[in-house]
Formats: sequence, structure tokens, C-alpha cells
Amino acid sequence: MNLLTVLEERFRSHMHRHQNIAWEEVVRSIDDALLAKLQIMEDSGGEPDVIYGDERFFTFCDCSEQTPARRSFCYDQEALDKRKHNKPEDSALAFCERHGLSLCDLETYQLLQTYEDFDTKTSSWILTPPSIRKLGGAMFADKRYGVVWNYHNGADSYFSSRGFRCLLQVPRS
Repeated sequence: MNLLTVLEERFRSHMHRHQNIAWEEVVRSIDDALLAKLQIMEDSGGEPDVIYGDERFFTFCDCSEQTPARRSFCYDQEALDKRKHNKPEDSALAFCERHGLSLCDLETYQLLQTYEDFDTKTSSWILTPPSIRKLGGAMFADKRYGVVWNYHNGADSYFSSRGFRCLLQVPRS
């Protein structure tokens, strides 16, 4: 099945994520370059869907129930470079940058959690303010006991149950 068909089926199956947005408006805004980025999100287990739209953009976010299959990554390239032993294969920010995607921030993560319960068994790195990153930390979030929690860890840490959610803003045509 081609990606546009998968995205349309997901869009129509989860209308609560994007009320007052028509699929026809979204698909008109997706060119080949944006479709390639959405394919990367899909291929790595993200299950991208539209979660927000305003007069300028549609925002796609990874909407897999648990953090996508891209797990066991540290936060950023600096953290990856500092690891001497047991280096993970990549970092969340480097993956996003390489593929023209953004890392989900806390505000978007909290919005996502208003639609459904995500990351109830996993956690996701989220965009970390420079003031925290400068001190060696990075933030992640999850949902436990019906509450969205955001925490911190060393940016070089990684866990098999921690991944990250990507965002893609698609300009409206």
C-alpha cells in the first residue's frame, strides 16, 4: 500500500487528533520532498498523523502507541561523541537533523497526550532547553498513572524502552 493511502486511512481513523481539518487540504500540501520525510517517519515505526493545523502549517507527529522503533539512542551528537563505551548507534537529534525532521517538544508532547494515551510503557526524548543541555542533561517524557511526566537524564544515557517522536511541519498550500 502506498504511503499516501496509509496516511489517509490513519487520518480518517483518528479524526479526534485533527478536528476541523480536511484530508483534501492536507494532501494538497504534501510534495515529494515532504512525502519522503513522512516515509522515514513511517519506516521507523512512527505512524505519523496530523495532530495540529493552523493558518500556516499542518503538523505531523509520530503517533505510535509506544515510542517508535528507533530506540536506544542518546539525546544528541555531543552526547554520542562523549560516550567512550557501549555507544548507541545514533542520537535522537542527529537522526532528526539528518532527515529534515524536528524532535517533539514538551508543549507538543502534552498536546499529543490529550488525544490518547501514548508512551505508557516507554518514554520519549523531547527537545531540551539549552540551559539544561549545557549542564549535561536532556529531557524525556512518558505517561504513567494517567499523568504526563517529564524528567531528565544525562544526555548520553540510552535505554531500550526510550525512543523519540518526530515532528514535521507541512506548509499549507
